Amino acid sequence: MRIGILKCGQSPEVIRGELGDYDTLFERLLAGRGFEFTSYHVEAMAFPASVHDAEGWLLTGSRHGVYEDHAFIPPLEDFIRRAYAEHVPMVGICFGHQIIAQALGGKVAKHPGGWAIGPQDYDFEGELVTMNAWHQDQVQERPPGATVLASNDFCENAVLAYDDRALTVQAHPEFGDDFIHGLLDHRAKGVVPEPLQDAARARMGGPLHSAGIADRIEHFLKQPRASMAEARRGVA
Repeated sequence: MRIGILKCGQSPEVIRGELGDYDTLFERLLAGRGFEFTSYHVEAMAFPASVHDAEGWLLTGSRHGVYEDHAFIPPLEDFIRRAYAEHVPMVGICFGHQIIAQALGGKVAKHPGGWAIGPQDYDFEGELVTMNAWHQDQVQERPPGATVLASNDFCENAVLAYDDRALTVQAHPEFGDDFIHGLLDHRAKGVVPEPLQDAARARMGGPLHSAGIADRIEHFLKQPRASMAEARRGVA
């Protein structure tokens, strides 16, 4: 199955050579599951010609806010709406989670409670799941048709499902503790309050449920779907 990775940003250059860019992280997360990958650096305006250039799409994180004025955001929202209308499945992570929500009518804003960084616990359909997070923005208002699959007290809309067309996750299943350490060392100073940095460092080293989230992503992307023609006739 061909998955197109839409790179909405890049990992910090100072750790990119050692730990990889965002597309590399997802290729590792989903390795051995029968996927082939093609990356498009949409932040640099390198877009696919069609939503059908891949059988599914994965939208990465980014240092940008989805509500900011960047040239790549309007065409990315258009792409999302086309893929959604044509039933081409999408997975969105962090920025990807937020831009899908915004493109489909939701609202994203900085959370008044501040940042979530490092390991965070979520209630995922009754299962306790731990993932690394790194965000201040989050989905404040869900778009029509979005269903909450996971949440916690800090982030109500932590995982959203849009029937069989999109699955989006606010946290970062692709981030290991080594990547969070890199962000703490090179991006947190003067931005993230020191008590939050200390708490994140103290909690790292415990189990993460990255493999379980990869299982869910694989199942979502590979599940049987009606053809586009059937969907348009109202069969789906």
